[in-house]
Amino acid sequence: QVQLVESGGGSVQPGGSLTLSCAASRSIFSLNAMGWYRQAPGKERELVARIIVRGGTNYADSVKGRFTISRDNAKNTVYLQMNSLKPEDTAVYYCNAFVVTSSSRDYWGQGTQVTVSS
Repeated sequence: QVQLVESGGGSVQPGGSLTLSCAASRSIFSLNAMGWYRQAPGKERELVARIIVRGGTNYADSVKGRFTISRDNAKNTVYLQMNSLKPEDTAVYYCNAFVVTSSSRDYWGQGTQVTVSS
């Protein structure tokens, strides 16, 4: 089991910045990947950014150059720095942990709202 606790959502004007945090209940090194997805009203959940624990990152094309994902291994925490926010970034952001043992499983945080509006 992995519990994920998110923080850092809120409201911001276009062009502004926010940082999301997600703390895992166990070592990052016991996970295969950790990252962020988002879901806007009426749309499917989509990958925003992900860290592959053994190395590498993935970003959605729509956020490349604006968002940065990073991690603090000592705190078992992943961060998403979001800059130059746009109204289309408005969504509920979910932290995700992906674990592969004998099978694969996704774990999800409770979600945090990000609203970009003037």
